[in-house]
Amino acid sequence: MIIWPLHSLKDCGSALCFKSLRTPALLYMAKTGHNARPREVRIYSLNLPIVETANMKRGGCILKALAIVLSLQMEGDRLSVPQNPEDQSQRSSISSAGPRNHDVLVYLVDDTVVRLTVDNLSSVTAQELHRIVSETLQLPEDAQEIFALWLVSPVLELQLKPKHQPYKLCRQWQDLLFRFTSCSADDILEDEPSLQFRRDIFFPKRKEVQIQDEDVLRLLFEEAKYNILEGRYPWDLSDCEELGALICRINLGPFDPKQHTACFLKERLDSFLPSHLCRRGHGLLSALWKRGATRLPADEQGLLRAFQRVPEEDSACEDRAALRQLYRAYLQKCHLLPYYGCAFFSGEIDKPAQGLLHRGGRKAVTVAISLEGVYIIDSKEKHVLLGLRFQELSWDHTFPSEEEHILWLEFDGENEGTPVNKLLKVYSKQAELMSSLIEYCIELNSSLEGQDPESAPREAPPSSEARNPPFDRRTHKLQRQNSVICSRIQHLATIDYVEEGKEIKRVKPRRTTSFFGRQLSNAPTSYSAVRAAENLEQG
Repeated sequence: MIIWPLHSLKDCGSALCFKSLRTPALLYMAKTGHNARPREVRIYSLNLPIVETANMKRGGCILKALAIVLSLQMEGDRLSVPQNPEDQSQRSSISSAGPRNHDVLVYLVDDTVVRLTVDNLSSVTAQELHRIVSETLQLPEDAQEIFALWLVSPVLELQLKPKHQPYKLCRQWQDLLFRFTSCSADDILEDEPSLQFRRDIFFPKRKEVQIQDEDVLRLLFEEAKYNILEGRYPWDLSDCEELGALICRINLGPFDPKQHTACFLKERLDSFLPSHLCRRGHGLLSALWKRGATRLPADEQGLLRAFQRVPEEDSACEDRAALRQLYRAYLQKCHLLPYYGCAFFSGEIDKPAQGLLHRGGRKAVTVAISLEGVYIIDSKEKHVLLGLRFQELSWDHTFPSEEEHILWLEFDGENEGTPVNKLLKVYSKQAELMSSLIEYCIELNSSLEGQDPESAPREAPPSSEARNPPFDRRTHKLQRQNSVICSRIQHLATIDYVEEGKEIKRVKPRRTTSFFGRQLSNAPTSYSAVRAAENLEQG
Protein backbone atom coordinates (compact mmCIF):
# COMPACT_ATOMS: atom_id res chain seq x y z
CA MET A 1 0.00 0.00 0.00
CA ILE A 2 1.39 3.36 -1.07
CA ILE A 3 0.33 6.78 0.25
CA TRP A 4 1.40 10.04 -1.30
CA PRO A 5 0.00 13.48 -2.20
CA LEU A 6 -0.61 14.02 -5.87
CA HIS A 7 1.54 17.14 -6.07
CA SER A 8 4.61 15.07 -5.15
CA LEU A 9 4.34 13.31 -8.53
CA LYS A 10 5.50 16.36 -10.46
CA ASP A 11 8.14 15.58 -13.09
CA CYS A 12 8.46 11.98 -11.90
CA GLY A 13 7.40 10.30 -15.10
CA SER A 14 4.31 9.46 -17.08
CA ALA A 15 0.95 9.02 -15.42
CA LEU A 16 -2.30 7.21 -15.94
CA CYS A 17 -5.43 9.20 -15.11
CA PHE A 18 -8.45 7.28 -13.82
CA LYS A 19 -11.84 8.87 -14.34
CA SER A 20 -15.10 7.52 -12.95
CA LEU A 21 -18.49 8.85 -12.07
CA ARG A 22 -17.68 8.81 -8.37
CA THR A 23 -14.40 10.67 -7.94
CA PRO A 24 -11.20 11.53 -9.82
CA ALA A 25 -7.95 9.78 -9.00
CA LEU A 26 -4.48 9.36 -10.43
CA LEU A 27 -2.15 6.35 -10.54
CA TYR A 28 1.54 7.02 -11.05
CA MET A 29 3.40 4.67 -13.39
CA ALA A 30 7.21 4.67 -13.43
CA LYS A 31 9.24 4.61 -16.61
CA THR A 32 10.48 1.09 -15.98
CA GLY A 33 10.96 0.13 -19.61
CA HIS A 34 7.88 -2.08 -19.87
CA ASN A 35 4.17 -1.46 -20.00
CA ALA A 36 3.15 -2.77 -16.61
CA ARG A 37 -0.59 -2.58 -15.98
CA PRO A 38 -2.40 -3.16 -12.71
CA ARG A 39 -4.71 -6.11 -12.41
CA GLU A 40 -6.74 -4.52 -9.63
CA VAL A 41 -7.06 -0.93 -8.53
CA ARG A 42 -8.77 0.21 -5.34
CA ILE A 43 -8.82 3.94 -4.84
CA TYR A 44 -9.59 5.69 -1.58
CA SER A 45 -9.99 9.46 -1.76
CA LEU A 46 -10.07 10.84 1.78
CA ASN A 47 -13.43 9.87 3.29
CA LEU A 48 -15.08 8.86 0.00
CA PRO A 49 -16.22 5.31 -0.78
CA ILE A 50 -14.01 2.82 -2.58
CA VAL A 51 -13.91 3.30 -6.33
CA GLU A 52 -12.94 0.52 -8.72
CA THR A 53 -12.35 1.10 -12.41
CA ALA A 54 -10.60 -0.57 -15.30
CA ASN A 55 -10.95 2.29 -17.76
CA MET A 56 -7.57 3.97 -18.04
CA LYS A 57 -6.05 6.48 -20.41
CA ARG A 58 -2.92 8.50 -20.37
CA GLY A 59 -3.10 12.02 -18.99
CA GLY A 60 -1.06 14.63 -17.20
CA CYS A 61 -0.44 14.79 -13.49
CA ILE A 62 -2.95 16.84 -11.54
CA LEU A 63 -0.84 19.02 -9.29
CA LYS A 64 -3.18 19.18 -6.32
CA ALA A 65 -2.58 18.21 -2.73
CA LEU A 66 -5.43 15.73 -2.44
CA ALA A 67 -4.13 12.68 -0.55
CA ILE A 68 -5.14 9.25 -1.91
CA VAL A 69 -4.35 5.68 -1.02
CA LEU A 70 -3.58 3.17 -3.75
CA SER A 71 -3.53 -0.57 -3.22
CA LEU A 72 -1.87 -2.15 -6.24
CA GLN A 73 -1.21 -5.68 -7.43
CA MET A 74 1.06 -5.30 -10.41
CA GLU A 75 2.89 -7.67 -12.67
CA GLY A 76 5.97 -5.50 -12.81
CA ASP A 77 7.95 -3.54 -10.29
CA ARG A 78 6.31 -1.53 -7.50
CA LEU A 79 7.19 2.10 -7.05
CA SER A 80 7.07 4.00 -3.78
CA VAL A 81 7.05 7.79 -4.01
CA PRO A 82 8.12 9.45 -0.74
CA GLN A 83 6.07 12.23 0.77
CA ASN A 84 7.38 15.75 0.78
CA PRO A 85 6.40 17.32 4.11
CA GLU A 86 7.16 20.80 2.80
CA ASP A 87 4.44 20.58 0.16
CA GLN A 88 1.27 22.00 1.68
CA SER A 89 -2.12 22.80 0.26
CA GLN A 90 -2.79 26.53 0.12
CA ARG A 91 -6.23 27.83 0.94
CA SER A 92 -7.43 31.28 0.09
CA SER A 93 -8.16 32.16 3.73
CA ILE A 94 -5.18 30.50 5.43
CA SER A 95 -1.43 31.00 5.15
CA SER A 96 1.46 30.12 7.42
CA ALA A 97 3.14 32.88 9.39
CA GLY A 98 5.39 30.77 11.60
CA PRO A 99 5.78 27.40 13.29
CA ARG A 100 2.59 27.82 15.33
CA ASN A 101 1.08 31.06 14.05
CA HIS A 102 -1.03 31.35 10.94
CA ASP A 103 -2.45 34.32 9.08
CA VAL A 104 -6.19 33.98 8.60
CA LEU A 105 -8.07 36.18 6.16
CA VAL A 106 -11.72 36.73 7.00
CA TYR A 107 -13.75 38.49 4.32
CA LEU A 108 -16.71 40.79 4.80
CA VAL A 109 -19.48 40.87 2.22
CA ASP A 110 -18.10 44.08 0.68
CA ASP A 111 -14.74 42.30 0.09
CA THR A 112 -13.07 44.04 3.02
CA VAL A 113 -10.35 41.76 4.41
CA VAL A 114 -9.85 41.25 8.14
CA ARG A 115 -6.35 39.82 8.66
CA LEU A 116 -5.83 37.81 11.84
CA THR A 117 -2.89 35.94 13.33
CA VAL A 118 -4.07 32.82 15.14
CA ASP A 119 -2.20 30.32 17.30
CA ASN A 120 -2.89 26.59 16.87
CA LEU A 121 -5.17 27.20 13.93
CA SER A 122 -5.96 23.53 13.40
CA SER A 123 -7.81 23.38 16.73
CA VAL A 124 -9.44 26.82 16.75
CA THR A 125 -13.23 26.66 16.69
CA ALA A 126 -15.56 28.93 14.75
CA GLN A 127 -16.77 30.42 18.02
CA GLU A 128 -13.25 31.43 19.06
CA LEU A 129 -12.47 32.84 15.63
CA HIS A 130 -15.78 34.70 15.63
CA ARG A 131 -14.85 36.35 18.92
CA ILE A 132 -11.47 37.47 17.53
CA VAL A 133 -13.12 38.97 14.44
CA SER A 134 -15.70 40.81 16.56
CA GLU A 135 -12.98 42.25 18.78
CA THR A 136 -10.93 43.31 15.76
CA LEU A 137 -13.94 45.09 14.25
CA GLN A 138 -14.83 46.51 17.69
CA LEU A 139 -18.36 45.17 17.54
CA PRO A 140 -20.63 44.94 20.60
CA GLU A 141 -21.11 41.68 22.46
CA ASP A 142 -24.45 40.93 20.85
CA ALA A 143 -22.63 40.53 17.52
CA GLN A 144 -22.05 36.92 18.59
CA GLU A 145 -25.69 36.10 17.82
CA ILE A 146 -26.10 38.51 14.90
CA PHE A 147 -23.25 37.22 12.73
CA ALA A 148 -21.68 33.87 11.96
CA LEU A 149 -18.69 32.52 10.08
CA TRP A 150 -19.31 30.98 6.68
CA LEU A 151 -17.26 28.93 4.26
CA VAL A 152 -18.19 30.28 0.84
CA SER A 153 -17.29 29.45 -2.74
CA PRO A 154 -19.17 29.96 -6.01
CA VAL A 155 -20.71 26.48 -5.72
CA LEU A 156 -21.33 25.96 -2.00
CA GLU A 157 -22.11 28.13 1.04
CA LEU A 158 -22.03 26.69 4.55
CA GLN A 159 -22.69 28.47 7.83
CA LEU A 160 -20.39 27.08 10.49
CA LYS A 161 -21.60 25.94 13.87
CA PRO A 162 -19.76 27.34 16.92
CA LYS A 163 -18.05 23.99 17.51
CA HIS A 164 -16.84 23.60 13.93
CA GLN A 165 -13.12 23.93 13.23
CA PRO A 166 -12.72 26.06 10.07
CA TYR A 167 -9.22 24.81 9.28
CA LYS A 168 -10.30 21.17 9.20
CA LEU A 169 -13.35 21.96 7.10
CA CYS A 170 -11.13 23.80 4.62
CA ARG A 171 -8.97 20.70 4.33
CA GLN A 172 -12.11 18.62 3.68
CA TRP A 173 -13.61 21.07 1.19
CA GLN A 174 -13.19 18.80 -1.83
CA ASP A 175 -15.02 16.04 0.03
CA LEU A 176 -17.86 18.45 0.76
CA LEU A 177 -18.05 19.52 -2.88
CA PHE A 178 -18.18 15.91 -4.02
CA ARG A 179 -20.95 15.18 -1.54
CA PHE A 180 -23.11 18.29 -1.93
CA THR A 181 -22.52 19.55 -5.48
CA SER A 182 -22.63 18.20 -9.01
CA CYS A 183 -19.38 19.89 -10.02
CA SER A 184 -17.02 18.21 -12.43
CA ALA A 185 -13.77 16.72 -11.20
CA ASP A 186 -11.78 19.65 -12.56
CA ASP A 187 -14.07 22.19 -10.89
CA ILE A 188 -13.79 20.39 -7.57
CA LEU A 189 -10.01 20.45 -7.75
CA GLU A 190 -9.93 24.14 -8.66
CA ASP A 191 -12.50 25.42 -6.16
CA GLU A 192 -11.30 27.00 -2.91
CA PRO A 193 -13.46 28.42 -0.12
CA SER A 194 -13.08 31.74 1.63
CA LEU A 195 -13.96 32.42 5.25
CA GLN A 196 -16.66 35.08 5.45
CA PHE A 197 -18.29 37.04 8.27
CA ARG A 198 -22.01 37.15 7.49
CA ARG A 199 -25.41 37.47 9.06
CA ASP A 200 -26.54 34.44 11.05
CA ILE A 201 -29.59 32.93 9.35
CA PHE A 202 -31.07 32.07 12.76
CA PHE A 203 -31.08 35.69 13.94
CA PRO A 204 -34.72 36.84 13.81
CA LYS A 205 -35.81 40.03 12.09
CA ARG A 206 -37.76 41.14 15.17
CA LYS A 207 -34.46 41.47 17.01
CA GLU A 208 -32.71 43.13 14.12
CA VAL A 209 -35.06 46.14 14.25
CA GLN A 210 -33.78 46.86 17.77
CA ILE A 211 -30.12 47.23 16.75
CA GLN A 212 -28.66 50.68 17.39
CA ASP A 213 -24.93 50.16 16.78
CA GLU A 214 -23.83 51.89 13.58
CA ASP A 215 -21.10 49.38 12.70
CA VAL A 216 -23.50 46.45 13.01
CA LEU A 217 -26.12 48.26 10.92
CA ARG A 218 -23.51 49.01 8.27
CA LEU A 219 -22.48 45.35 8.00
CA LEU A 220 -26.11 44.26 7.72
CA PHE A 221 -26.74 46.98 5.14
CA GLU A 222 -23.77 45.89 3.01
CA GLU A 223 -24.96 42.29 3.03
CA ALA A 224 -28.55 43.20 2.16
CA LYS A 225 -27.31 45.50 -0.61
CA TYR A 226 -25.14 42.72 -2.03
CA ASN A 227 -28.05 40.28 -2.11
CA ILE A 228 -30.30 42.84 -3.80
CA LEU A 229 -27.76 43.88 -6.43
CA GLU A 230 -26.80 40.28 -7.20
CA GLY A 231 -30.43 39.27 -7.66
CA ARG A 232 -30.38 36.86 -4.74
CA TYR A 233 -33.28 38.82 -3.22
CA PRO A 234 -35.68 39.22 -6.18
CA TRP A 235 -37.86 42.31 -6.06
CA ASP A 236 -39.88 44.53 -8.33
CA LEU A 237 -38.28 47.37 -10.24
CA SER A 238 -40.02 50.16 -8.33
CA ASP A 239 -38.90 48.71 -5.00
CA CYS A 240 -35.34 48.27 -6.27
CA GLU A 241 -35.35 51.90 -7.38
CA GLU A 242 -36.30 53.02 -3.87
CA LEU A 243 -33.50 50.92 -2.42
CA GLY A 244 -31.12 52.23 -5.08
CA ALA A 245 -32.06 55.79 -4.13
CA LEU A 246 -31.03 55.07 -0.54
CA ILE A 247 -27.68 53.77 -1.80
CA CYS A 248 -27.28 56.98 -3.81
CA ARG A 249 -28.00 59.03 -0.71
CA ILE A 250 -25.46 57.06 1.35
CA ASN A 251 -22.70 57.05 -1.26
CA LEU A 252 -23.23 60.40 -2.99
CA GLY A 253 -24.66 62.58 -0.27
CA PRO A 254 -27.78 64.75 -0.52
CA PHE A 255 -29.33 65.13 -3.95
CA ASP A 256 -27.68 67.87 -6.00
CA PRO A 257 -29.56 68.64 -9.25
CA LYS A 258 -26.44 70.12 -10.82
CA GLN A 259 -24.27 67.08 -10.21
CA HIS A 260 -26.67 64.14 -9.92
CA THR A 261 -28.08 64.13 -13.42
CA ALA A 262 -29.49 61.24 -15.43
CA CYS A 263 -26.23 60.89 -17.35
CA PHE A 264 -24.28 60.82 -14.10
CA LEU A 265 -26.41 57.95 -12.72
CA LYS A 266 -26.44 56.06 -16.02
CA GLU A 267 -22.69 55.50 -15.85
CA ARG A 268 -23.06 53.96 -12.37
CA LEU A 269 -26.39 52.19 -12.72
CA ASP A 270 -25.03 48.76 -11.74
CA SER A 271 -23.88 50.20 -8.41
CA PHE A 272 -27.43 51.09 -7.43
CA LEU A 273 -29.72 48.61 -9.20
CA PRO A 274 -29.61 44.84 -9.82
CA SER A 275 -27.72 44.11 -13.01
CA HIS A 276 -30.47 41.86 -14.39
CA LEU A 277 -32.86 44.83 -14.30
CA CYS A 278 -30.54 47.32 -15.96
CA ARG A 279 -30.98 48.11 -19.62
CA ARG A 280 -28.26 46.63 -21.81
CA GLY A 281 -27.17 47.42 -25.33
CA HIS A 282 -28.24 50.12 -27.71
CA GLY A 283 -30.37 50.40 -30.80
CA LEU A 284 -31.66 47.09 -32.17
CA LEU A 285 -30.46 44.91 -29.27
CA SER A 286 -32.13 47.16 -26.73
CA ALA A 287 -35.36 47.20 -28.74
CA LEU A 288 -35.39 43.40 -29.04
CA TRP A 289 -34.92 43.06 -25.29
CA LYS A 290 -37.80 45.42 -24.59
CA ARG A 291 -40.06 43.37 -26.88
CA GLY A 292 -39.10 40.00 -25.41
CA ALA A 293 -38.73 40.94 -21.76
CA THR A 294 -41.38 39.94 -19.24
CA ARG A 295 -40.82 43.17 -17.31
CA LEU A 296 -39.49 46.58 -18.23
CA PRO A 297 -35.77 47.13 -17.73
CA ALA A 298 -34.53 49.74 -15.32
CA ASP A 299 -33.25 53.07 -16.50
CA GLU A 300 -31.62 56.07 -14.90
CA GLN A 301 -34.80 58.17 -14.96
CA GLY A 302 -36.65 56.01 -12.45
CA LEU A 303 -33.64 55.97 -10.14
CA LEU A 304 -33.26 59.73 -10.47
CA ARG A 305 -36.89 60.34 -9.50
CA ALA A 306 -36.54 58.03 -6.49
CA PHE A 307 -33.33 59.80 -5.45
CA GLN A 308 -35.13 63.15 -5.55
CA ARG A 309 -37.85 61.81 -3.23
CA VAL A 310 -35.46 60.81 -0.44
CA PRO A 311 -36.23 63.24 2.40
CA GLU A 312 -33.41 65.27 3.90
CA GLU A 313 -32.73 65.87 7.56
CA ASP A 314 -30.98 68.84 9.14
CA SER A 315 -27.78 66.88 9.63
CA ALA A 316 -25.32 66.25 6.84
CA CYS A 317 -24.73 62.87 5.23
CA GLU A 318 -21.52 62.39 7.18
CA ASP A 319 -23.44 62.71 10.43
CA ARG A 320 -23.48 59.30 12.10
CA ALA A 321 -27.11 59.65 13.13
CA ALA A 322 -28.12 60.32 9.52
CA LEU A 323 -26.18 57.33 8.25
CA ARG A 324 -27.69 55.11 10.91
CA GLN A 325 -31.15 56.21 9.84
CA LEU A 326 -30.39 55.45 6.19
CA TYR A 327 -28.99 52.01 7.03
CA ARG A 328 -32.07 51.26 9.09
CA ALA A 329 -34.41 52.47 6.35
CA TYR A 330 -32.76 50.16 3.82
CA LEU A 331 -32.97 47.17 6.17
CA GLN A 332 -36.57 47.87 7.17
CA LYS A 333 -37.62 47.78 3.55
CA CYS A 334 -35.69 44.55 2.99
CA HIS A 335 -37.50 43.04 5.99
CA LEU A 336 -40.66 43.04 3.85
CA LEU A 337 -39.10 40.24 1.81
CA PRO A 338 -40.01 36.83 3.25
CA TYR A 339 -36.62 35.40 2.24
CA TYR A 340 -34.54 38.11 3.88
CA GLY A 341 -31.67 36.56 5.83
CA CYS A 342 -32.09 33.13 4.26
CA ALA A 343 -29.61 30.44 3.29
CA PHE A 344 -29.28 29.62 -0.41
CA PHE A 345 -29.06 26.21 -2.05
CA SER A 346 -28.91 25.20 -5.71
CA GLY A 347 -31.20 22.69 -7.36
CA GLU A 348 -33.40 21.84 -10.34
CA ILE A 349 -37.10 21.24 -10.87
CA ASP A 350 -39.05 19.70 -13.73
CA LYS A 351 -40.47 22.03 -16.36
CA PRO A 352 -44.12 21.55 -17.31
CA ALA A 353 -44.56 19.61 -20.55
CA GLN A 354 -45.48 21.95 -23.41
CA GLY A 355 -46.62 19.38 -25.95
CA LEU A 356 -46.31 15.80 -27.10
CA LEU A 357 -43.08 16.45 -28.98
CA HIS A 358 -41.56 18.90 -26.52
CA ARG A 359 -40.19 17.47 -23.32
CA GLY A 360 -40.25 19.73 -20.35
CA GLY A 361 -36.66 19.24 -19.23
CA ARG A 362 -35.45 20.91 -16.05
CA LYS A 363 -35.12 24.43 -14.75
CA ALA A 364 -32.30 25.67 -12.52
CA VAL A 365 -33.63 27.09 -9.26
CA THR A 366 -32.34 28.55 -6.04
CA VAL A 367 -33.89 27.25 -2.83
CA ALA A 368 -33.99 29.93 -0.14
CA ILE A 369 -34.72 28.78 3.41
CA SER A 370 -35.27 31.22 6.25
CA LEU A 371 -36.88 31.14 9.67
CA GLU A 372 -40.19 31.85 7.94
CA GLY A 373 -40.35 29.22 5.22
CA VAL A 374 -39.06 27.78 1.94
CA TYR A 375 -38.91 29.71 -1.34
CA ILE A 376 -38.14 28.36 -4.81
CA ILE A 377 -36.60 31.08 -7.00
CA ASP A 378 -36.03 30.89 -10.74
CA SER A 379 -32.27 31.32 -11.09
CA LYS A 380 -32.53 32.83 -14.58
CA GLU A 381 -35.68 34.96 -14.44
CA LYS A 382 -35.06 36.14 -10.85
CA HIS A 383 -38.61 35.66 -9.63
CA VAL A 384 -40.30 33.42 -7.07
CA LEU A 385 -41.87 30.22 -8.35
CA LEU A 386 -43.17 28.98 -5.01
CA GLY A 387 -43.23 30.40 -1.49
CA LEU A 388 -44.37 28.30 1.46
CA ARG A 389 -44.39 29.03 5.15
CA PHE A 390 -43.58 26.08 7.35
CA GLN A 391 -47.19 25.63 8.46
CA GLU A 392 -48.19 25.34 4.79
CA LEU A 393 -45.96 22.45 3.81
CA SER A 394 -44.83 18.92 4.50
CA TRP A 395 -41.48 17.72 3.26
CA ASP A 396 -39.13 14.79 2.96
CA HIS A 397 -35.69 13.97 1.60
CA THR A 398 -35.18 10.79 -0.40
CA PHE A 399 -32.17 9.24 -2.05
CA PRO A 400 -33.24 6.11 -3.93
CA SER A 401 -30.51 3.71 -4.94
CA GLU A 402 -28.67 4.92 -8.05
CA GLU A 403 -30.95 7.95 -8.31
CA GLU A 404 -30.69 11.62 -7.42
CA HIS A 405 -31.23 13.28 -4.09
CA ILE A 406 -34.73 14.77 -4.00
CA LEU A 407 -36.34 17.26 -1.65
CA TRP A 408 -40.11 16.68 -1.74
CA LEU A 409 -42.39 19.60 -0.92
CA GLU A 410 -46.11 18.94 -0.36
CA PHE A 411 -48.62 21.77 -0.24
CA ASP A 412 -52.26 22.61 -0.98
CA GLY A 413 -53.38 23.69 -4.42
CA GLU A 414 -56.06 23.37 -7.05
CA ASN A 415 -56.49 21.32 -10.19
CA GLU A 416 -59.16 22.77 -12.48
CA GLY A 417 -60.87 24.31 -9.51
CA THR A 418 -60.71 21.20 -7.33
CA PRO A 419 -58.64 21.34 -4.11
CA VAL A 420 -55.78 18.85 -4.27
CA ASN A 421 -52.47 18.14 -2.65
CA LYS A 422 -49.43 18.98 -4.76
CA LEU A 423 -45.98 17.41 -4.70
CA LEU A 424 -42.94 19.26 -6.02
CA LYS A 425 -39.64 17.50 -6.60
CA VAL A 426 -36.44 19.50 -6.14
CA TYR A 427 -33.42 17.64 -7.50
CA SER A 428 -30.29 18.59 -5.62
CA LYS A 429 -27.33 16.98 -3.93
CA GLN A 430 -27.91 19.60 -1.24
CA ALA A 431 -31.37 18.17 -0.44
CA GLU A 432 -29.98 16.64 2.74
CA LEU A 433 -28.80 20.06 3.91
CA MET A 434 -32.15 21.64 3.02
CA SER A 435 -34.15 19.01 4.88
CA SER A 436 -32.02 19.34 8.00
CA LEU A 437 -32.31 23.14 7.94
CA ILE A 438 -36.10 23.01 7.54
CA GLU A 439 -36.37 20.66 10.50
CA TYR A 440 -34.11 22.81 12.66
CA CYS A 441 -35.97 26.03 11.79
CA ILE A 442 -39.30 24.45 12.72
CA GLU A 443 -37.90 23.22 16.03
CA LEU A 444 -36.36 26.62 16.73
CA ASN A 445 -39.62 28.45 16.00
CA SER A 446 -41.53 26.01 18.20
CA SER A 447 -39.14 26.54 21.10
CA LEU A 448 -39.46 30.33 20.78
CA GLU A 449 -43.26 30.11 20.71
CA GLY A 450 -43.19 27.96 23.83
CA GLN A 451 -41.30 30.53 25.88
CA ASP A 452 -42.99 32.30 28.76
CA PRO A 453 -44.30 35.76 27.86
CA GLU A 454 -41.90 37.32 30.34
CA SER A 455 -38.85 35.52 28.99
CA ALA A 456 -39.79 35.83 25.33
CA PRO A 457 -38.07 38.69 23.55
CA ARG A 458 -40.24 41.73 23.15
CA GLU A 459 -40.41 44.24 20.37
CA ALA A 460 -38.78 47.54 21.12
CA PRO A 461 -41.07 50.58 20.98
CA PRO A 462 -40.93 52.21 17.57
CA SER A 463 -38.30 54.90 17.36
CA SER A 464 -38.71 58.21 15.64
CA GLU A 465 -36.89 56.73 12.66
CA ALA A 466 -39.39 53.89 12.43
CA ARG A 467 -42.34 56.28 12.80
CA ASN A 468 -40.99 58.48 10.02
CA PRO A 469 -39.57 56.27 7.27
CA PRO A 470 -37.74 57.97 4.42
CA PHE A 471 -40.52 57.17 1.96
CA ASP A 472 -44.22 57.75 2.39
CA ARG A 473 -46.04 54.56 3.27
CA ARG A 474 -47.90 53.60 0.16
CA THR A 475 -49.80 50.42 -0.46
CA HIS A 476 -47.16 47.75 -0.70
CA LYS A 477 -46.92 46.01 -4.03
CA LEU A 478 -46.30 42.63 -2.46
CA GLN A 479 -49.86 41.57 -3.20
CA ARG A 480 -49.71 42.28 -6.94
CA GLN A 481 -50.25 39.15 -8.95
CA ASN A 482 -47.42 40.04 -11.33
CA SER A 483 -44.93 40.82 -8.56
CA VAL A 484 -41.70 38.86 -8.73
CA ILE A 485 -42.22 37.69 -5.14
CA CYS A 486 -45.62 36.09 -5.84
CA SER A 487 -45.76 32.33 -6.41
CA ARG A 488 -46.10 31.07 -9.97
CA ILE A 489 -47.53 27.63 -9.40
CA GLN A 490 -48.62 27.44 -13.05
CA HIS A 491 -44.92 27.31 -13.97
CA LEU A 492 -44.35 24.20 -11.84
CA ALA A 493 -44.59 20.55 -12.86
CA THR A 494 -46.20 19.03 -9.77
CA ILE A 495 -47.80 15.70 -8.93
CA ASP A 496 -51.42 16.35 -7.97
CA TYR A 497 -53.31 13.81 -5.87
CA VAL A 498 -56.15 13.46 -3.42
CA GLU A 499 -57.26 10.78 -0.99
CA GLU A 500 -56.48 7.29 -2.33
CA GLY A 501 -54.50 8.91 -5.13
CA LYS A 502 -56.79 7.55 -7.86
CA GLU A 503 -59.21 10.28 -8.72
CA ILE A 504 -59.91 13.88 -7.87
CA LYS A 505 -62.72 14.08 -5.33
CA ARG A 506 -64.78 17.09 -4.44
CA VAL A 507 -64.04 16.75 -0.73
CA LYS A 508 -60.85 18.56 0.16
CA PRO A 509 -58.32 16.15 1.72
CA ARG A 510 -56.46 16.85 4.92
CA ARG A 511 -52.78 16.66 5.65
CA THR A 512 -52.73 15.97 9.37
CA THR A 513 -51.29 12.61 8.36
CA SER A 514 -49.53 13.60 5.20
CA PHE A 515 -48.02 11.62 2.38
CA PHE A 516 -44.87 12.60 4.25
CA GLY A 517 -44.58 12.26 7.99
CA ARG A 518 -42.35 15.34 8.30
CA GLN A 519 -44.34 18.50 8.78
CA LEU A 520 -45.18 21.19 11.30
CA SER A 521 -47.48 18.99 13.39
CA ASN A 522 -48.40 21.53 16.07
CA ALA A 523 -49.77 24.11 13.62
CA PRO A 524 -53.57 24.48 13.42
CA THR A 525 -55.01 22.92 10.29
CA SER A 526 -58.36 22.06 8.77
CA TYR A 527 -57.36 19.13 6.63
CA SER A 528 -58.30 15.46 7.06
CA ALA A 529 -56.08 12.42 6.56
CA VAL A 530 -54.56 11.59 3.21
CA ARG A 531 -53.54 8.02 2.44
CA ALA A 532 -50.70 7.52 0.00
CA ALA A 533 -51.80 5.38 -2.91
CA GLU A 534 -49.70 2.44 -3.97
CA ASN A 535 -49.90 3.50 -7.59
CA LEU A 536 -48.97 7.13 -6.96
CA GLU A 537 -47.02 8.47 -9.89
CA GLN A 538 -43.46 9.27 -8.86
CA GLY A 539 -42.49 11.64 -11.56
